[in-house]
Amino acid sequence: MKDLHAEIDNNVKHALAEDIGAGDLTASLIPGSKELNASVISREDAVLCGVQWFEACFLALSSETTIHWFAKDGDAVQAGHKLCEIKGQARALLSAERSALNFLQMLSAVATQTKYFVDAINGTQAVIVDTRKTLPGLRLAQKYAVKCGGGMNHRFGLYDGILIKENHIIAAGGIKSALRKAQEIAPPGVFIQIEVESLQELQEALTAGASMVLLDNFTLNQLSDAVALTRQKTCERVTLEASGNITLKNVRQVAETGVDRISIGSLTKNIRAIDLSMRFRESA
Repeated sequence: MKDLHAEIDNNVKHALAEDIGAGDLTASLIPGSKELNASVISREDAVLCGVQWFEACFLALSSETTIHWFAKDGDAVQAGHKLCEIKGQARALLSAERSALNFLQMLSAVATQTKYFVDAINGTQAVIVDTRKTLPGLRLAQKYAVKCGGGMNHRFGLYDGILIKENHIIAAGGIKSALRKAQEIAPPGVFIQIEVESLQELQEALTAGASMVLLDNFTLNQLSDAVALTRQKTCERVTLEASGNITLKNVRQVAETGVDRISIGSLTKNIRAIDLSMRFRESA
């Protein structure tokens, strides 16, 4: 993963600028010298994620803020669980509260959703992977959350992997020519994956030497046939990835077809923030 600390600083800088702008008018009601204590409570079962983003929001406004955590990223927390206690300058706590919670709620949601899918396929050979269907500007953050939930990262962008999709195949003149061109231009260590939409296209890709194949919107029967065809066609290891219309209801069946990877865009795209509450109290 790229420099996560730099990415966190960048995310937090933009979030605070967006929210505070020229200044927090409401926080100016509070005396500058006043201190507050606060705690964050989870209102539902979840996988915690986003601790570093949360802390960075408060520390960006006051380096004297102290935060004590009772859980860490990747931990399962229960409804009613106290996640952390915070102490610091009142204005800084009040101004950073919304941005900090936004990060913690969103990233915990991604980690929690990922854990649901990971648990659903437990005992199979398949792994859950993410996609590029992420919130703009928050890709590294969301992909970090996927890993906290037990999933794996696919490529981070268009620069670190080659995924030949339908339109690329058409523009390149077919599966064989697209793969050949990709093999010519791929930098060392960069994977080449090709998307197919039928067993006939899969056979063509295998014949052309594909080592990673994305099976797009295959039925369960087609996935099983694709696994059998691949094992029959080549003695070399070919990674098969299922994608498209995969939910918690059918992901176990998809995994049991024998595919290696299952990519799910909803891990980072269709998320519902985890319900967290931040409670303030006077400093002793």
